[in-house]
Amino acid sequence: MANTALGRPAWSPLTRYRRILWLLTVRDLRVRYSTSALGYVWSILDPLVMAGIYWFVFTQIFDRPVGEQPYIVFLLTALLPWMWFNGAVSDATRAYLREAKLIRSTKIPRTIWVARLVLSKGIEFIASLPVLAFFAVVNGAVLNWEAVYFLLGVVLQTILTLGVGLIVAPLVVFFRDLERATKLALRFLFYASPIIYGIPDLQKLGLDGLAAFNPLAGIFSLYRAAFFPDQLNWYAVLIGTLMSCILLAVGLLIFVRTERAVLKEI
Repeated sequence: MANTALGRPAWSPLTRYRRILWLLTVRDLRVRYSTSALGYVWSILDPLVMAGIYWFVFTQIFDRPVGEQPYIVFLLTALLPWMWFNGAVSDATRAYLREAKLIRSTKIPRTIWVARLVLSKGIEFIASLPVLAFFAVVNGAVLNWEAVYFLLGVVLQTILTLGVGLIVAPLVVFFRDLERATKLALRFLFYASPIIYGIPDLQKLGLDGLAAFNPLAGIFSLYRAAFFPDQLNWYAVLIGTLMSCILLAVGLLIFVRTERAVLKEI
């Protein structure tokens, strides 16, 4: 970090980008929690309610073997990261429209308006992990050495979510119906992803190979490997990694091609 003639630090573009991204992310989190009486509780209440419903349905009503035991831990290892992906992509559909005046009036790199959503939702995901740890301890789930792959899952999910967000955010400006279409797609993707079930459950149907082309499948298997090593599917991880990188490249390309048109439209 060099010094200017006035004695103030002169940050590199990357350092400046990181600082602005962090400031905007902190602002988002403060606004989100300062207006809520329960604050942090809301970030974990939704996945807990959903996990409770699916746990009750599959273990108490149908008693159908799916996933692994303890099932509540099996659910949360994929449901919590799903909430990160779902929340960031959903918010990305309004990323440029919600902050239109600020985006037009500043020279802040426009990718930040999507990146801050990915980061803030990612922080909420990390903050929800104590809940997973609590249920793991209560239910006697064993933590395996494969937990080291957790960080790889976070990195891949960040790449994937940022890529999808950069595709959706500018396109919604031109095609407003895409916001509703994205919500429908996310609803379908929830059931098409190994959340309430695992990739091995699809082997009976011969769909495990096809499921690997859902990039979330490999990412969720990395998270689940911490408690359920048999769920780790390296083929799905490899395909998911390639698809995540491709989606990020496509997202950056769409962003670059549409940036000026977006500024005129919002």
